Amino acid sequence: MTTTNGRSTARRATRADINLAALQANVQLLARAADKSELWAVVKANAYGHGAVPCARAALAAGARGLCVALTQEAVELRAAGIDAPIMVLSEQPVTDIPLLVRNKVICVAYNAHYIAALAAESERIATRQTTSQRDAIPTQVHLKIDTGMHRVGVAPSDAVECAELIASSAGLELHGVMTHLATADDTGHAATQRQLDEFRRVLAEIRQVAPSLRHVHAANSAATLRNLLPECTMVRVGIALYGLNPGDGVASLTRELRPVMTLRTEVLHVQRVRAGEGVSYGLRTVMTGDTTVATLPIGYADGIARRAWQTPARILVGGKPRRIIGVVTMDQLMVDCEDDSVTIGDEAVIFGTQANATVRVEDWAAALDTITYEVVCAISARVPRHYSRA
Repeated sequence: MTTTNGRSTARRATRADINLAALQANVQLLARAADKSELWAVVKANAYGHGAVPCARAALAAGARGLCVALTQEAVELRAAGIDAPIMVLSEQPVTDIPLLVRNKVICVAYNAHYIAALAAESERIATRQTTSQRDAIPTQVHLKIDTGMHRVGVAPSDAVECAELIASSAGLELHGVMTHLATADDTGHAATQRQLDEFRRVLAEIRQVAPSLRHVHAANSAATLRNLLPECTMVRVGIALYGLNPGDGVASLTRELRPVMTLRTEVLHVQRVRAGEGVSYGLRTVMTGDTTVATLPIGYADGIARRAWQTPARILVGGKPRRIIGVVTMDQLMVDCEDDSVTIGDEAVIFGTQANATVRVEDWAAALDTITYEVVCAISARVPRHYSRA
């Protein structure tokens, strides 16, 4: 237990160590891959579990030109922390959020006429309340999102020019950019990517007829940035790769120089010898086939470790060796099989990261759980303290 300002604060053995120097190295590497396009750092979902404010500051210091988030509250959090860099919220928000977005000078993404009208009305309402000296302020910047085939959000290509005209004709808005999102950029053999890019180019040419002075054109996520797709884009939106993680198996060969930013570690809480025939954890669903040493770790599904991990090839490092999880993962604890090795309370356990000469990667956990790297790190809950360094 430590003391801060006269108050006792508990020390938790479980922690996520965030290496901001690794993040900055990744920013610089990806900025080179983006070539002449600006790199905007995606820090939504608490920077994919890494901590939005520290990661945003580190990314900007390393050369990122702007930030991307998913929610109004995420943009407001960054502004409240004193970050004045450009921030884009990547989809339409509840109309009731628009005053917050406009007041915080957030770049808004739009694709529905009613949302564009509401943005325009709020921007013009604020403009009428400004003094003469304030009226040279930049209007609300809007990026029009085109649905070129992912079919999640975005305006249909047939309606894109009409939406562009709505934005461009509003006194309170600036059509600052046009964008799309690629559904299969991490799959180098999928034909849909080229179809989406061709459709985006076609619609973009039509929009330029009504908005010839667009500041930004963008389509690239992490995978597309690594592949240098659509090089005529003026910016790229890079998320998972910033954190040193693979966007997908199809681009794994392009991520070898990236450095993982998060190490998740804990300590052995309890050690016991369990005899053959005895069961472990709820339901006693793992029955030991021989005598073994079981180490209990203070981390569980409330921290982001999947309850079903015991049924998978997922491994945890203890004593420099990969250990299998035995028994159902519980809310606050899990158990690992240490066989006949010597293990002591307080020994380090690494969920993902490096210990001695062994490494377990986030990608290994993703493969074991039949999911993606994004889900593994985003699942690490808020009750796991983040520790930041520039090592």
